Parts: sequence; structure tokens; C-alpha cells
Amino acid sequence: MQLTKAEEQIMQILWETGGGLVRDIREKFGDPKPARNTVSTVLRVLETKGFVSHESLGNIHRYFPVVSKEEYSKNQLFRLMGGYFNDSFTAMASFFAREKDLSAREMEEILEDIKKEIKTAKKRK
Repeated sequence: MQLTKAEEQIMQILWETGGGLVRDIREKFGDPKPARNTVSTVLRVLETKGFVSHESLGNIHRYFPVVSKEEYSKNQLFRLMGGYFNDSFTAMASFFAREKDLSAREMEEILEDIKKEIKTAKKRK
């Protein structure tokens, strides 16, 4: 599921901090800070969407992420790959390599990193 810009800003804060009260989350914004009611409303929407949950502390709520940043990032990358690159990782990687003007050496380093990750993942299984 796609997040709006406001939802993603709040999720970034929750992922960074691990959770907090509305006032804690609001304080992490730069100036001008969003209204308390705005933050509270977005948190309730995120809770409805299944991205966050809360624990009650008296009459206030402490919100925390339920969906990890890694999980959301993975879903967004696969959505991007499917929607713009016909589900081709090679096409997506080539696009970013061209756009970032990567040298052959940088591409070799990426390939070596991928090989190490695959080897590590196989050992864990």
C-alpha cells in the first residue's frame, strides 16, 4: 500500500525513533511544525491502514511502527520495478546505472557486494 507524503514523513520519524507520543513525533518536524491535530489524524489513518499501532498510557497514546522500513522499502521497490520496468531487475538496475553515470569499477563493486550478500544469505539457510 502506498503512503501519502504526510504519512511517509510520520513513518520515517517512527522508524527512526521506534515510536512516541503525538507531541514527540510533532517535535521531530522542522519549522513550521504541523498542527497537533494533523499529526494525530495522520497517525489514526496509518493505524487504520495497518502501518502503526498504539499503546494507551492513561488518556494518551504512544504510537509505534508495525510495518518495518525494510518491508515498506522492499514493497515500494518491487512496485516501482513492476510499474516502470516490466518486472525486470536488469532494466531497473541499468536505468539507475545510466542515471547515476556509474563507472565500470563502481558497477563491479556493486556486483561483488551482491555476491557477498548471496553467499551470506545461503549460509543463514
